[in-house]
Amino acid sequence: METAREHNDGPSSVKPKVCIVGASGKLGRYMVRHALDRGYDVVAVCREASVGKLDVFEDHITVVPGQTDDRSVIRRAVDGCDSVLTVLVPRGVERYSTRTAQAVLDSARPGARLVFSCGWHITRDGLDTYSWKLKAMVRIAGPVAKLVRFADLDDQVEACRRVFASDTRWTVVRGSDLEEGDSEGLPVWSRHVGDPVLKSNSTRRIDFARFMVEALTNDELIREAPAIVGRGTPSARAHAAASTARP
Repeated sequence: METAREHNDGPSSVKPKVCIVGASGKLGRYMVRHALDRGYDVVAVCREASVGKLDVFEDHITVVPGQTDDRSVIRRAVDGCDSVLTVLVPRGVERYSTRTAQAVLDSARPGARLVFSCGWHITRDGLDTYSWKLKAMVRIAGPVAKLVRFADLDDQVEACRRVFASDTRWTVVRGSDLEEGDSEGLPVWSRHVGDPVLKSNSTRRIDFARFMVEALTNDELIREAPAIVGRGTPSARAHAAASTARP
């Protein structure tokens, strides 16, 4: 069962169409709002039990209920879409993120813009430098989460490995610790964790979502894995001040 929006823009109006996989979560709902504000025609994928979380967007989006790692659900949802935003969630121990990523890679139309979300622990080239705190989280909390069958960080690693190896027009946005709050503007980014600009390790969730949506039209981010941090954080402000002070 799909819930379809009504289009009142006239027969000649053609909007870019984006599919948001994982739309009912906190990050996903922010992405839906940003996409609608930018004039996208939005198709939202979420588990059937979570459809009610999208009621605030009723009549403005098309909802495709189903598991986001279900290939038939993803195939139906991305049909005709110019781009796909995907929240990679390492939920459980059944390779949920990997199956979701692969379904998107296989089902999106050729040339579609694909943007995925993950955490800082993902590395593309092995040149990231991690704090002891993050290393401890991955080494200790990761195995514990897997042991109790709550989450599998290795699943997200494999999902991103497949994205990196694909010949699609992908971007993998690597997020710092997330917090709620008013927008501070578009986050700043670096190719590698450990860059001083990222030191504050904090991003407003609303701004993470904004970066994801704006990445769709930023060709400089194609086949990049930007690590982001909030524009209003101390490290980002210090970086901006230093850049302004340079002759």
